Order: sequence, then structure tokens, then C-alpha cells
Amino acid sequence: MIVDFDDNTGLLLSVIHFSADKHRDQRRKDQTRSPYINHPIQVSQTLWQIGVVRDPIILISAVLHDTLEDTAATPAELSALFGAEVLAVVQEVTDDKSLPKQVRKRLQIEHAPHISSKAKLIKLADKICNLGDLLHSPPKTWSFARRQRYLLWSEQVVKGLRGTNPSLEDHFDNIFNAGKQILAIS
Repeated sequence: MIVDFDDNTGLLLSVIHFSADKHRDQRRKDQTRSPYINHPIQVSQTLWQIGVVRDPIILISAVLHDTLEDTAATPAELSALFGAEVLAVVQEVTDDKSLPKQVRKRLQIEHAPHISSKAKLIKLADKICNLGDLLHSPPKTWSFARRQRYLLWSEQVVKGLRGTNPSLEDHFDNIFNAGKQILAIS
């Protein structure tokens, strides 16, 4: 089923439904173990509200940004349902889960400057949302030191995304600086 791109509202609702179905059994690592779908919706909403992003490809890709990485969704499925352009953007922000975690983290830093501007916007909004969650409702199993490392790592990723959207970058900086105070990093 290919959805009509002229009906952006209907398309976005179809994407949210698809993503919710794919993430239906997943929970976030936050203290309340919130439904996972809240995260991709929040990333898209951050792009809309803070970044003033109106490109439907970006907003749709934001809702789908973790489906290839964390669900049984396939590239062929995303392409058939939402088009090759959406698939390409989602693939740019997808980590290769066959690699060790530290390698994936290093690759995010290395790849950030070289991904498309659409992918950079999603990656930036994703880091904003993840960092906000980490500071306000950190995973119970994460030590103080692990939270500090995540904060500093996110700054390294965002360094490669700079020049993309000043509003999102300023918002990240505000959360990052608050995080430095909360996590006692000088």
C-alpha cells in the first residue's frame, strides 16, 4: 500500500500507526519504562516545534528513525510503504546492530558530519530527546559515570551536526549545559 504524499496529515498518521505497531512490545529505559513509541513521536515533534521543520520526508523519517534498528521492519517494507527517499534518510540514521556498541558510538561521531541535512536534523532532535530523558528520568541501571559519559558523547556527535538548524542547536546547548550542572561536569 503506497500512501498519497499529497495528504501529509494522513501520511503522518499512517507512519505513526506503522511505527507504533512495530514498537508495540518495546519500552524505553527511563524510570517509568514508558512506551517506546513516545520517543519517535517526540523526535518528530521536536523537529516541528523547536526546529520549525515542515518537510514531510524529515518528519516521517523521524517517526521511523528506529524501526530498522530496533524492530523487525525491513528496508523493503519502508520503501514500499513510504518511498525510497524516506528509506534512504532512515538508513542514514540507523546503527548497524551487528557491530559492538562502542564501535557504533564511534561511528556516529565519525559519520555525523557526512550525512545528509535531513538525517542531521533527525539525529540532532534524537540527541535532544535522549539527553532530556537521560537528565529527567535516567535509566535505573545507569550509574552517574555512565550518564556523564553519555552527555559528553552526545556533544561529540552533535559537533558534527552543527550548521544544520540554529534553533535545534541552541536547544541542545541549553540541555547540554543543564546536564553539565546536574552531572557535575566542568
